[in-house]
Amino acid sequence: MVTRLLKELADHVSAVVVGDGDITIGSAATLEQAGPGDISFLANKRYEKYLAGTKASAVVVDKDCQVETRAALLRVDDPYYAFGRIMVLLHGYRKHRKTGISEKAFIAESAKIGADCDISEFVTVCEDVKIGDRCVLYPGVYIGPGTQIGDDCVLHASAAVYEDCRIGSRVIIHANTTIGGDGFGFARQGHKHFKLPHIGKAVIEDEVEIGANCTIERGTIDDTVIGQGTKIGDLVAVGHGTKVGQHCLIVAQAGLAGSVNIGHHCVIGGQVGVVGHIKIGDMVQIGAQSGVINDVPSRQIVLGAPAVDASRARRAYSMFQYLPEMRKEIRKLQKQFARLENSEQTVVDKGHGQ
Repeated sequence: MVTRLLKELADHVSAVVVGDGDITIGSAATLEQAGPGDISFLANKRYEKYLAGTKASAVVVDKDCQVETRAALLRVDDPYYAFGRIMVLLHGYRKHRKTGISEKAFIAESAKIGADCDISEFVTVCEDVKIGDRCVLYPGVYIGPGTQIGDDCVLHASAAVYEDCRIGSRVIIHANTTIGGDGFGFARQGHKHFKLPHIGKAVIEDEVEIGANCTIERGTIDDTVIGQGTKIGDLVAVGHGTKVGQHCLIVAQAGLAGSVNIGHHCVIGGQVGVVGHIKIGDMVQIGAQSGVINDVPSRQIVLGAPAVDASRARRAYSMFQYLPEMRKEIRKLQKQFARLENSEQTVVDKGHGQ
């Protein structure tokens, strides 16, 4: 186990130490679960109640945090980011086993494999594939003909990349994800559906991470593109010909239909559905379970189904709990109004009778 002095961690993240900088830190934990020798963090005010009673030896906090605690503090501008860097220093990332190239892997003679790659048993690397240096392919990975993969990529168990795809460098693809399969493209003829050929590619740019059980379809004509630095959660479907900009976050179970154009630095919440052939601007945020059916301008925050401006949606949703009472009141007013109309009509009728 790697241990560090608190002051070493402070230097690593440019933090100000409040307390004993010579404390030894060996692990990271939540405020509730931490014990002596652990470091934790506070990035959300709703968890301030746990800071006072935490047993952690140290906590990474915002520079303006005023909560009293027995733990030593590291004051920084961005506690979550600083804590992440500390976690890497203490624990590192997942270590991949060094297997070399297994004799049980199938590698076509025309394939080109870079230096220091680890290719596990039952991997299939087809004809004319090019794989860069220091790549790791776990058991059951399939790389289709003509595909190109950059340096320092990791493909976890049973990931499948179809023919002629382009994978950049430092890409991580988790288990059972499929890259470059045919899109859901059919032309209706009478009562039947005619399958369209998909001649575009799937292009995954540098430093993308794609979660488990995702599908990134190839383009029908244009390429499907996932921009540099974008991170995609588990169970996400990206339709044919869709373009996702750089450094986006797409949370689990989201679905993007075909030919969507998404700008850079967008955040798409869990279970969001986006219809095809629309444009989403730069730095857009879409709330979880939203249904996006129209273009969204840059820097907008939307939610709901259909998705609308977030402030408007919140006002609308806040009324839902009152709808039964409002319905009763409306019915009550309708009855009162009917009685009033009847009484006025009676007065009119009596006046005509005189």
